[in-house]
Amino acid sequence: MIIKKMHDMGIRSEHAYLAGVASIGLSVVSWMCSLKAEPHGVDRADRWGIFVGEWAPTFIGLGLALSHYEQQEGTLTGSLHKMG
Repeated sequence: MIIKKMHDMGIRSEHAYLAGVASIGLSVVSWMCSLKAEPHGVDRADRWGIFVGEWAPTFIGLGLALSHYEQQEGTLTGSLHKMG
């Protein structure tokens, strides 16, 4: 139900995959910024990096679910469709 609603809103599997990759980069950036800005040291910086890093599997999972839905609906585009 949620996947269909996301698809109807125009969100495609490629968007979710890109968000997953971006969240990995954002995890590193947030860790580095927190490391420099936080007076509490490495512990808090590590928590920020891990918190943002946990988004990647969620986005990848949503991408897989959207891709599966797109295959069923015949709306899958991009390189994955050409491979299959």
